Amino acid sequence: MSENGSRPSPEELILYDKDPKTKIATITFNRPEYLNAPTSMARLRYADLLRAATVDNDVKVVVIRGVGDNLGSGADLPEFMEGYDNTDLRLAELRLEDDGVGEVNYPPSGTFRSGATISAWYANVQAGNRPLQELKKISIVEAKGYCYGWHFYQCADADLVISSDDALFGHPSFRYYGWGPRMWTWIQMMGLRKFQEMVFTGRPFTAAEMYDCNFLNKVVARDQLEAEVDKYARACARNRPVDTVFQQKIFFEVYKQHQGEYMGSLLSAFFESMGSGVANDDSDDLDMMESIDSGLAAAVNDNDSKFPPDFRLSKSNRKKDT
Repeated sequence: MSENGSRPSPEELILYDKDPKTKIATITFNRPEYLNAPTSMARLRYADLLRAATVDNDVKVVVIRGVGDNLGSGADLPEFMEGYDNTDLRLAELRLEDDGVGEVNYPPSGTFRSGATISAWYANVQAGNRPLQELKKISIVEAKGYCYGWHFYQCADADLVISSDDALFGHPSFRYYGWGPRMWTWIQMMGLRKFQEMVFTGRPFTAAEMYDCNFLNKVVARDQLEAEVDKYARACARNRPVDTVFQQKIFFEVYKQHQGEYMGSLLSAFFESMGSGVANDDSDDLDMMESIDSGLAAAVNDNDSKFPPDFRLSKSNRKKDT
C-alpha cells in the first residue's frame, strides 16, 4: 500500500529488525530508486522506532544502513515543497492530523510562522531528524555512497560511523539554500575550520577527509563495509550490560547538551526560517521557489555543473571534465 497515492508507506521505507539473542537491532532505509529519501511519515516512524529501542530490553545496539549503493541523499524534497500548498501534509507531519484537538489552521503562506513552525519542529526529537541524540542505546551508522542532508544528520548524531571509502558527506542545502537544521552539531563533530569550508564552498567531503576531521571511526573498502559494521556491532553488544550502556548514554547526552546541541538545533531552525528574506545577487542564481515550477531536479543539476568537478554533489557530475 502506498501513501498519498504514489509514495510507499512508512513501513516500506523504514525497515526494522531485531535479534533478542545478540541484542542488535537494524534500521534499514529502503528506497534505493530515490536514493533512500524518507517521506515525512517515514521520518516519524524512524523517530518512533528509536524511541521504542530506547525502552526495549531486547536491544543494546542499533545499526542504521541503506539499501543499494547509498546511505541516502536527504529527505524527499518534492514532498516537502508540496507542503507549501498542502497544509494537511504539514499538519500530519506535525502529528496534528487526528489528535482530537479539533480543527487546526496552519499559519498562512507569507507569514514568518509558516516556515518557522515546521523548522522549529525539526529540532524536536519526535520529528525524526535528531532522534539519535536521545537514543539510550549504542547507534552505529553504515555510511556509503551519498551521505547527504537528512542522512548526514544521522551520521553526525550516531555514536559510531563506519564508512566505505567511496562515501561523500555534506548537505545540498548549502548550495541551494544556505542552511541545514543541524549545523551546530556538524561544527562540533568536524571542527569550525573544515565545516566553514563545507558551508562556504558547498562541496561534499570524501570519507578520507571526514576521517581526518574525526567524524568517522573507520573507513574500509566497500566490499568490507558490512562485515566491519557487524564486527563493531557485536563487540559493542558483548561489552557491557544494557544498564551500563543506558548509563553511559545519559552521561554523553548531558555532555552534548552542555555543548548546546539542542540549542544549536533551535538556532539553525530560526535562521533557516528567515531564508525568504535573502535576495539573489544575479538573475541566474539558483532560486528554490522559482525552480519548483520549472523543474527542481534539473535546476539543481544545472547549478552543480557550474562548480569544479571535485566540488560537485552528483557522483555522475563529478566524473565529467576530469
